[in-house]
Amino acid sequence: MAETYAGFDWDEGNRAKCQKHGVTVLEIEVLFSEPLLIVPDATHSKSETRIRALGRTSAGRLIFLVFTIRLKGGRRVVRPISARYMHAKEVASYEKENPEL
Repeated sequence: MAETYAGFDWDEGNRAKCQKHGVTVLEIEVLFSEPLLIVPDATHSKSETRIRALGRTSAGRLIFLVFTIRLKGGRRVVRPISARYMHAKEVASYEKENPEL
């Protein structure tokens, strides 16, 4: 992503939700050092802006991630909400539409 953030906002709630689909905290954090396809997610939250991201892990697996940006201690941090590996059909569509990523 073009913007920079001071870090990540993890707690037991969002860590467990992301890991229940097999995605590790490290994989999610590393996604932000690689190119991401970013899409707004206006339909799921009225209280804060949610963002959808599609990205590739260092092992080449594609991840679908939902996150938000929060201010914590005056710093902008990424708060992952949910993450999962993409299904084969989603991967094919993603790669067709985004050959540069």
